[in-house]
Amino acid sequence: MKDIVMDRLSKMEDLQQRGMLRNLMSGVFLGLVEYQEELNRQLEKRVFAEVGNQESKYDIYVAMCRREAWDPLHEYLFPMKAGDTEPRKIDLGEVAACLNEGKELPLFSLFLECSYPMIQNLLSSNRMFHGELITNQHRYAIQVKLERDVTYIREIEKLYHVFLNNGLPWKTINHPYAYKFVHAVLIGGEVQLSEEEEVQEITVDLEEYEACKRTEIVPLWNIQHLTLKTGGFPVPAADRVNFEHALPLRSSGLQHGYLVDINDDSIRYIKRSPEELTVVSTREKSDSWGVLKVVEPISSSMGKQSYAQMSNRQRDDFIANYGRSQGRVVRSKGEILRIIHSFAVSEWLELVDVEIRPPSAGKALTYELNRFITDEVRVDNGKWRMCLKFSYRESGRELDYLAEDMMSFLVSEVQMSFPEYRCEGEWA
Repeated sequence: MKDIVMDRLSKMEDLQQRGMLRNLMSGVFLGLVEYQEELNRQLEKRVFAEVGNQESKYDIYVAMCRREAWDPLHEYLFPMKAGDTEPRKIDLGEVAACLNEGKELPLFSLFLECSYPMIQNLLSSNRMFHGELITNQHRYAIQVKLERDVTYIREIEKLYHVFLNNGLPWKTINHPYAYKFVHAVLIGGEVQLSEEEEVQEITVDLEEYEACKRTEIVPLWNIQHLTLKTGGFPVPAADRVNFEHALPLRSSGLQHGYLVDINDDSIRYIKRSPEELTVVSTREKSDSWGVLKVVEPISSSMGKQSYAQMSNRQRDDFIANYGRSQGRVVRSKGEILRIIHSFAVSEWLELVDVEIRPPSAGKALTYELNRFITDEVRVDNGKWRMCLKFSYRESGRELDYLAEDMMSFLVSEVQMSFPEYRCEGEWA
């Protein structure tokens, strides 16, 4: 508005009238314009603040590193399983007992850096591979098969129940690496072990999959286990039955998300304020509580991981935040596009088309990430299929072995909004 007024004044040829009008405008009108613009800015700021992304404190970031490259002082990434950072140990007595009794024994985990369909074909083939058990005295030939390692998938399921107990909405975890671990299972071999022998190394030859095999890999995420003490004595709750236990958060950081890691009937509910967690429980005494700290990532040039960092973070824009705050799903292709493009991972994949097809028992290219969420109202049999067709973006070519996994993440998030369909992903 100021520019329009000044432009009009500059075109006036009568300098005396121009001066009088400039004084009038600058003294009255432009002051009103500045006042109105300031009110508009305050209103805009208030609207954006009210529909802000309040759930961003609970975004889960994941990555991986080799065991020897693990940094115990990393700012925000921690092992999913604490024991992963320790060297694996093989009990020779257990190996000998299993071989003598004809039992199977899981030896260690392997990460397969290949696509999800390749891993599925490998696991369904029930192939046997040859390996060696090397001790300080002999080398023994062994036979090994591969089974899916669900260790990290179970950790995600545990996290879901923690979210549920804390009364927080669940958002699908984008952890494509967790679904590429397999167990090397000992199934046979001619091994004659003596008490003096010690295991030095176990090797497995995966033949054509050998180039995809990765050992000593540690999956990471931004969840830290803490024990927080109450900031005083428990006080009676408003119902005069339960007690409120206040856990101060200032010393551990107010910018992070916190989840009370407990699963029993003593907790009624959990209240949150900017500076503390209040646990309402039947317990009269409690000195400390187990807490999961969802650490806010920070930009740092130190501690860069060898595997790309993934997350379930959603873009922080007005449309995405407003859509999440409404809690309603619009049954349209535009809504599906909004859901998919609200996630940061969509920078690698692009939704091309959506097609509704009749029920079918055929195998899908993608898999369901939220299988632990039960639907007691609908059954999966007989559902019409919603097929989401994706294409690669150029920026995602370097992560092509994760393509079906990232697609499965986006499809699983759409599935939560459209439970009446069986959502599947495919390439356009």
